[in-house]
Amino acid sequence: MASFKPTKIQVYPKLGEKVTQDTLYWKNYKAPVQIKEFGAVTNIDFSPVAPHNFAVTAFTRIHIYGPFSQEPVKSFTRFKDTAYCGRFRSDGQLLAAGCEDSVVRLFDVSGKVALRMFKGHTKAVHVTDFTSDRYQIVTGSDDYTCRLWDIPNATELSTYQEHTDYIRCGVTSKLNRDLFITGSYDHTLKVFDARVDKSVMTMDHGQPVESLLLYPSEGLLVSAGGRYVKVWDLLKGGQPLVSLKNHHKTVTCLSLSSNGQRLLSGSLDRHVKVYNTTNYKVVHNFDYAASILSLALAPDDESIVVGMTNGILSMKHRKSPEEAKETSGQPRRRPSYRVFVKGKNYVPKQDDYLVSKPVKQHLAKYDKQLKKFNVSKALDTALESWTRLRKPEITVAVVKELDRRGTLKNALAGRDEQGLSQLLNFLIGNLVDPRFAPVLVTAAEMILDIYQTVIGQSPVVDRQLLRLQELLEKEIDYQRDLLEVLGMLDTLFASSLPKKEVPCSFKKCGKIGSSLLNFQTALIFNRNTLL
Repeated sequence: MASFKPTKIQVYPKLGEKVTQDTLYWKNYKAPVQIKEFGAVTNIDFSPVAPHNFAVTAFTRIHIYGPFSQEPVKSFTRFKDTAYCGRFRSDGQLLAAGCEDSVVRLFDVSGKVALRMFKGHTKAVHVTDFTSDRYQIVTGSDDYTCRLWDIPNATELSTYQEHTDYIRCGVTSKLNRDLFITGSYDHTLKVFDARVDKSVMTMDHGQPVESLLLYPSEGLLVSAGGRYVKVWDLLKGGQPLVSLKNHHKTVTCLSLSSNGQRLLSGSLDRHVKVYNTTNYKVVHNFDYAASILSLALAPDDESIVVGMTNGILSMKHRKSPEEAKETSGQPRRRPSYRVFVKGKNYVPKQDDYLVSKPVKQHLAKYDKQLKKFNVSKALDTALESWTRLRKPEITVAVVKELDRRGTLKNALAGRDEQGLSQLLNFLIGNLVDPRFAPVLVTAAEMILDIYQTVIGQSPVVDRQLLRLQELLEKEIDYQRDLLEVLGMLDTLFASSLPKKEVPCSFKKCGKIGSSLLNFQTALIFNRNTLL
């Protein structure tokens, strides 16, 4: 007796994501290296000078990592409380950081003890940055003030108290030593000039501001707060250019690619979005395991470093050209030639016995029922919630197999209101799908033939039949419009192009359309009964 052949599930082509240059560029990273820090990673800053080490601020420590090291090459632990915003100076020799104890500390990267301690704030300092001349530091605090400090004399130069809430982000100009910008939880961005005693420009973000970023030309400013990323034109007096709302939780950090053509934003929704700075459309997306607090890109985009709320530091390094070539080509691990030819030349001897191990056949639930000729139960199994919603191709394959055996009518018959409603729901969801229509139209016609005598007895079934009719009418209208467009195109191209038979999918559409039309006719036949 021949063994039972399982139902063949047809594999339909899936619409994959569109492969663009951005997709290839941002996917060209190795698997992430993850390091556990002592607390939430609130800030990451790359050194501007080679070898481009980066400072990671987490809890009461600042760790400095090498480009490819998994252990810190340097640690600063002389903080009494939580440290914030460890940033390098433009020469990479000094590092400034704020603290929960309101003291700003200045470190020599090659030393351990703080070179300077700037005292004057009364609450936690979340913002530190060096001015472009390297001799001053700008700080922002929860005491609503931002201050300018002189490094050689360790003295305070000026204080600005214009914000009405916590100052949690700020950035200094790299082209003008007197300009710096702060962002606050009072929803405002303020541009300050050290030569005057008040702000020179104010912009309203509309949400508590979490991060700021200046473009290299410094004509555009990017702010992040709430679910919004906003771009401002500073050359036009702070005029808003774009408002982006692609995250569904608070945006916490911003970064710019090495060429300035891509903007990255990290959020508490665990996503990093990559925007094209020409049209500000999302061109790529990174997913992470926890909410993101900090983000930084190495020079030339060699690494992407992300800090998360669970204390995990994630580093992705760009693949070398050789590794990228290996990945894009054939898989590296392939069986050798000798594996395929092994035993091919063996000649059995006269006394040899062939010992074969019986192979156990594992069947799906619907195949087990088909093997027992329980056609109704086989269809019921294929119509289970998970299968019909997630894998409709399995249900369609079982219907096709039942039709091939000539038992589809038996499987569809004898169903109660709930079973018939389940069948009609599946038809409504998949009948007009061009992949399934040739099979499901046959099943739908059988259902009408079997249950036309009970139409009008169940309001649930009647509503579903009316929905099915409306769906078919719309689909047939689409098919007619499609054929009209095809006729117009044929007329346009007939005079200018040589006649050539094109293997077009419209033929298939025409067949499906005619099948749907026949089914619609059968459905309309019972319309008086339905209404």
